[in-house]
Amino acid sequence: MNAPQDAAAVKKAAFEANKLAKRLHRQLGQAITDFNMIEAGDKVMVCVSGGKDSYALLDLLLGRQQRSPVPYELVAVNLDQKQPGFPEHVLPEYLARTGVPFHIENQDTYSIVKRLVPEGRTMCSLCSRLRRGILYRVANELGATKIALGHHRDDMVVTMMMNMFFGGRLKGMPPKLVSDDGKHVVIRPLAYVAETDLERWALQRDFPIIPCTLCGSQDNLQRVQTKALIRDWERKFPGRIDNIFNAMGRITPSHLMDRNLYPFATLQASGVADAQGDKAFDDDLDAEACGSPIVVKLAPSID
Repeated sequence: MNAPQDAAAVKKAAFEANKLAKRLHRQLGQAITDFNMIEAGDKVMVCVSGGKDSYALLDLLLGRQQRSPVPYELVAVNLDQKQPGFPEHVLPEYLARTGVPFHIENQDTYSIVKRLVPEGRTMCSLCSRLRRGILYRVANELGATKIALGHHRDDMVVTMMMNMFFGGRLKGMPPKLVSDDGKHVVIRPLAYVAETDLERWALQRDFPIIPCTLCGSQDNLQRVQTKALIRDWERKFPGRIDNIFNAMGRITPSHLMDRNLYPFATLQASGVADAQGDKAFDDDLDAEACGSPIVVKLAPSID
């Protein structure tokens, strides 16, 4: 390239980087607002694993904290599970550079998982349960009012698809929930963010990524297979992930089959017209529409 071409390329890269930053901050802020995730006086415990998603979550929350009219605290927490070869110096050094208060919790869950899970079986489920219990305890000790996790839009879609394919139930990953013991509020501020944008952000911000060698490297995981499936759909039919994600927030219980959500057994004609019109015979999408997705912009645009 000559000098003018180099200058144009640099200018374009800077433009795209700025566009990505604005989109991520907008989507993070929109999710927090839509689901009332962070309130004045909150102490938010941000769980940082060393992966791109949790790095991005902390990075974006720190940026938002500086501009937010609502005062809140952040504390970063990493659970060192004593995996062989885990570079235990990386996260403390990174977190110290950011200036955020942080806590490293050392617990040898790796040995427990290896002892209890038969060779060749996936370890993710047990690992997740152990990790969750420890993080709840740490949240209590730190006085955290919210626990922030780095799950993103694609994680939420994949979870719903997995539950449908392998669990026979329509259940997803909510952007906000109360823990089973009723003591903790868990939030997912990246709920509106596409994984591809987080991949680009991680490269742009040069996060010191630590790969997961306990769970993430195992072959033939159902989550890996489902994720590959929806990525393939998205390549062939752009907008499919958005449509599935938006459908999770546009539910019509009367057109499903859950008797706990809708009183099918006691349903009777009332003789009163529905103000919204007759929905009983809504047309299915025709073949042409199915070939070209109709994207309903419930969530902020990821374009």
